[in-house]
Amino acid sequence: MKGDPMLKKNVGTLDRALRIILGVALLAGFFFNRDAAYSWLYLIGVVPLVTGLISSCPLYTIFGLRTCPLEKR
Repeated sequence: MKGDPMLKKNVGTLDRALRIILGVALLAGFFFNRDAAYSWLYLIGVVPLVTGLISSCPLYTIFGLRTCPLEKR
């Protein structure tokens, strides 16, 4: 078996784009709104950004979900 089964591609194109946009928006919120009381919460944007960039979501693997088409063998 090649690679880590937890990092198999399971995030589709639309899901991936939304995750990247959300992650970038939240991180931008952190940098533009640093003086807010809970601005550190914007850093949660790292999670959707990283899962979008690597096209793999560990929670999808745990729950058996996938939004990308099945690969042809």
